[in-house]
Amino acid sequence: MFLQQFFNALTLGSLYGLIAIGYTMVYGILRLINFAHGDMLMLGAYFLFFGTVTFHLPWGLAVVVAIVAVSLFGIFVDWVAYRPLRKAPRISALISAIAVSFFIESLAVVLFTGLPRPVYQPDWLITPFTVGSSRLIPMTLVVPVVTVVLVGILLWVVYRTKPGLAMRGISHDIETTRLLGVRVDRIIAMTFGIGTALAAASGIMWALRYPQIQPYMGVFPGMKAFIAAVFGGIGSIPGAMIGGLCLGFIEIMAVYFLPTLSGYRDAFAFVLLVAVLLFKPTGLFGQRLEEKI
Repeated sequence: MFLQQFFNALTLGSLYGLIAIGYTMVYGILRLINFAHGDMLMLGAYFLFFGTVTFHLPWGLAVVVAIVAVSLFGIFVDWVAYRPLRKAPRISALISAIAVSFFIESLAVVLFTGLPRPVYQPDWLITPFTVGSSRLIPMTLVVPVVTVVLVGILLWVVYRTKPGLAMRGISHDIETTRLLGVRVDRIIAMTFGIGTALAAASGIMWALRYPQIQPYMGVFPGMKAFIAAVFGGIGSIPGAMIGGLCLGFIEIMAVYFLPTLSGYRDAFAFVLLVAVLLFKPTGLFGQRLEEKI
């Protein structure tokens, strides 16, 4: 039983961490909390649903198409909602992010209706197998493995490629990086594209793990992933991943050891957020920024 809960916690934490990385990438470059990020998770799940049900695409091809489509949509959102506000006060971009989130959710209700829809799950992902006294499904193993692969690719891009070098330069000083000849808007668009692609992948795995989708399905995972990013140190990719894993284990294991608190499972995340802001505002791996006088 403990082994089953351990893998449930690992799966949930991996999903939180993957979503949190999108938050931390955008914040690291623009100092912007992209509150529409959770809605990209929802769009990834819906694009997979329509790809398999409406257009009858093979499941694997539908996954790729959904991720690419959401990535392009994330670049479009940056171009429409955030790029015109690059030099505006940060509060303007923050308000724009909230407005984009509400718009996407409302548009999804109009286009997709508010009725929950089932998601096709390949048999090889949901056929249970026994390990000792625990029954596991392959999905609980696939999610952490896919997450590790995606995070590994992302770290390679960020630390071993020229676009990654440009991202790190922009995160430190956007104007100096622009003067060095870097096409800043193109790199920022690339960052949005990568971040939203990770959100889409998270949304697909979330829909496969919890096979029901609806227009507001990204709200709570998005909020909790933001808490995970703050806990790990927003702006740090490893911190976001570790924060997501910690949050997943806190939620699952707290209920496992204290089942009477199962009704307060969602509250654990917000208690963690308050504790982090009170005692370590920079998070586990965040950098302390000195105020310039």
